[in-house]
Amino acid sequence: MSDYLASSAEPRGGRPRSSSSLQSAAVTAGDSLAESITRKASTQTYYTIRLLTDRPLVGGAYRAYAYFRWVDDILDLKLQSKEERHAFLRRQQMIVDRSYRGEWPGTLCPEEELVADLIACDTNAESGLHAYISQMMAVMAFDAGRNGRLISQLELDIYTLRLSMAVTEALHYFIGHDCASPLGEARYQAVSAAHITHMLRDAVEDTENGYYNIPCEYLDEHGITAVDINHAAYQKWVESRVKLARKLFAWGRKYLARVENVRCRMAGYAYIARFEVVLEAIEKENYLLREAYPERKSRGAVLKMGGAVISQGLRSPEEERQVRETVPAAVRRIA
Repeated sequence: MSDYLASSAEPRGGRPRSSSSLQSAAVTAGDSLAESITRKASTQTYYTIRLLTDRPLVGGAYRAYAYFRWVDDILDLKLQSKEERHAFLRRQQMIVDRSYRGEWPGTLCPEEELVADLIACDTNAESGLHAYISQMMAVMAFDAGRNGRLISQLELDIYTLRLSMAVTEALHYFIGHDCASPLGEARYQAVSAAHITHMLRDAVEDTENGYYNIPCEYLDEHGITAVDINHAAYQKWVESRVKLARKLFAWGRKYLARVENVRCRMAGYAYIARFEVVLEAIEKENYLLREAYPERKSRGAVLKMGGAVISQGLRSPEEERQVRETVPAAVRRIA
């Protein structure tokens, strides 16, 4: 783990919580770093946060996304062994735990300060932000430990549920923070569908890197291996996952229709449309997966997202007026 900070600025030592000038300088630097990481990683996420997030929470939303983007990149690109990855995650969990106890965790690199600063503003142990951080830490830990081994259907289901809970709770925390949102199983179905689609989209590349997204029970039942992506039985499994994702997206739309905040609905519908572009491509090619799906970044995908936002996200002329007054650039940019 000795070189995982090589691409970062020099770590800073513990800084007193009472020093407002130091905190202000750190917040400014953290805002810039978080925005930079987010924009480089995902243009859609960058503009969703910038244009749709509750204004007081924009900086926190960038921090929340950027921190875990950085953690994921360190695990995937910097650390070679399981021992290094687990040691790195133990350190990150220590930072989270100490931060939630109100302690400054010591000497941190700038990326680690993102999560420490974020937690310092979260006083509610049952908040959506707390759920996001705890579930994402569990997701990262699972990913760090599954390289080179097959996973079971139960593990796959838990993996998807944890990711879905994390993303959904973050969505409601940062967009429409004080507005009502329905509880229940349907709350997580749209993001579950997105994660299923994401794992199909990345299956070829993941397999080459030793991450197997198909359950071992299915492989055993059909006498194939995790690398037999072009096998008819593998395609049949892909078909079943696509159909499940379609069903979950349909239920997710019904859930979003009950969400009070219009900006939250807009973000949700755009999120669904983005992944449905990938499903359409997989269906057109008879469930034979390929290495990349550039369609998801095409003009057609952007128009599809814009159409979903306008046609499904806005319930009335009054809501359209509200959106145009509060985030006018969002409507023009997405559409």
